[in-house]
Amino acid sequence: MTIMSCTTGDRKADLILTGGVVYTVDAEFSVAEAIAIKDRRIIAVGTTEEITKRYRSPVVKDLNGAYVYPGWIDAHCHFFGYGMNLSAVDLSGTSSVEEIIGRLKEHHAANPGTWIIGRGWDQNDWEVQEFPDRTRLDTHFPHTPILLRRIDGHAGWVNTMALDLGGVTAKTTVDGGTVMLTDGIPNGILIDNAIGLVGSKVPSPLESEIIIALQQAEKNCFQVGLTSVQDAGLSRYVVQLIDSLQKDGSLQIRINAWLSPSQENFTHYVEQGTLQTDYLSVNTVKLFTDGALGSRGARMIEPYSDDPGNLGLFVTPLDLLEEHCRKAYDHNYAVATHCIGDAANRETLRIYASILGGKNDRRWRIEHAQIIHPDDFHFFGDYNIVPSVQSTHATSDMYWAEQRVGPERMKGAYAYRELLEQNGWIPNGSDFPVENINPLFGFYASTVRKDQKGFPSEGFRMENAISREEALRAMTIWAAKSGFEEHLKGSIEVGKLADLVVTGTDLMSARDQELFGIKVLATYSGGELVYESPANRPSE
Repeated sequence: MTIMSCTTGDRKADLILTGGVVYTVDAEFSVAEAIAIKDRRIIAVGTTEEITKRYRSPVVKDLNGAYVYPGWIDAHCHFFGYGMNLSAVDLSGTSSVEEIIGRLKEHHAANPGTWIIGRGWDQNDWEVQEFPDRTRLDTHFPHTPILLRRIDGHAGWVNTMALDLGGVTAKTTVDGGTVMLTDGIPNGILIDNAIGLVGSKVPSPLESEIIIALQQAEKNCFQVGLTSVQDAGLSRYVVQLIDSLQKDGSLQIRINAWLSPSQENFTHYVEQGTLQTDYLSVNTVKLFTDGALGSRGARMIEPYSDDPGNLGLFVTPLDLLEEHCRKAYDHNYAVATHCIGDAANRETLRIYASILGGKNDRRWRIEHAQIIHPDDFHFFGDYNIVPSVQSTHATSDMYWAEQRVGPERMKGAYAYRELLEQNGWIPNGSDFPVENINPLFGFYASTVRKDQKGFPSEGFRMENAISREEALRAMTIWAAKSGFEEHLKGSIEVGKLADLVVTGTDLMSARDQELFGIKVLATYSGGELVYESPANRPSE
């Protein structure tokens, strides 16, 4: 990226970018060449000739034909949780219990502590696709409590010491959760709300540790082109800490912080109205209706095809779910509710409909919208309910999802095209750390619908793929719109924040198998360069 200083205009700018292919993602999806930026915002977009004649700046960068997009936005992730997980044992990609034991030993040797915490295992990736139990953990770690969350966060694998600390016995029951038993004894697998029995005993991190985690998470986001995230479910303490770090310049990533439905959050935030700054948005309450498909906690209308008699779980009683929704409605807050199974989606859509009453601009969201009964798609369009999806879930689950729900229910599963058509737009996120943080993995999954090895060759249920233009909108302007932030960001237009991503390969024309491997050359937040690829830096 060449730095120049040859503009002749009389209007001042702080930064001018020229000679690029600028996908503005405006209403017409128009393409420009140059951008002028002042005071963190875009002041002009046009051809290189137009911009350099009208504006002058101390910094002018020639993009040399590189491709520019609005800063990418993850419409559903766990930014805080991802940051905290960076210091835990990463179990993603493991193929056996033996491999996990090896990682635990290596981590514990380097990081001795009172607990071993990890996340990322998925029994569906193992040769024997069954839940593990506590016996192997007990053998190798009899005196150290262990809590290992499944990749989706909806199942926990613990050892006997952790069960004892949590007071978990064969008689323990918990609403919205399950303590799994073998021969009448807890076997070390806890589903959904039961995880909290042990999780509540894990020592809280120091504030200094949280700050380091947030800053490392931000660094990783900028590296993959994410300038904004929507963090799905936070406490008042974490939201206030994020706000203070943003205000003193210690954290630059923009965060739409969804509130967990605690009384403290309702009192301090919801009842006081929404909050909007250039960096922080607080306008949404995050709720859960059910669990996850991989751990068979997603609530189904009919039993699981591979587990007769099991309907899954409602992790929140429906009357309480409705109560939270009505509180949010009364204070002009949006609601974003986790719904995986067709029963969870149906019941939540009905609650929404009863409160919303018809067409509206409340932008209430169904998070995941993973399995929808054919009779229920109309709710999204009839009540302007936003289907907020994470497209990599489709390509992660496609190997075993039909075993769970059968071929008939799969017709309404991961149906992104059908969902998009309900309102004409759809936001896309990743749900990281459940999936990879890189938004181009989602761009690839939603358009190509294959794994990164090219399987299946014909694509996974391609009738529900979306186009590349739609996929780019889903992680920019539609993601911004889902959080009531389209006036601030999501497109490269005059007056908006100068959040930009630069790549050397064109997302719109690259070969399918190139998409997930495209590297970010540079990321700008408010016109400030917050990440630059070493390959893109000028030689000394």
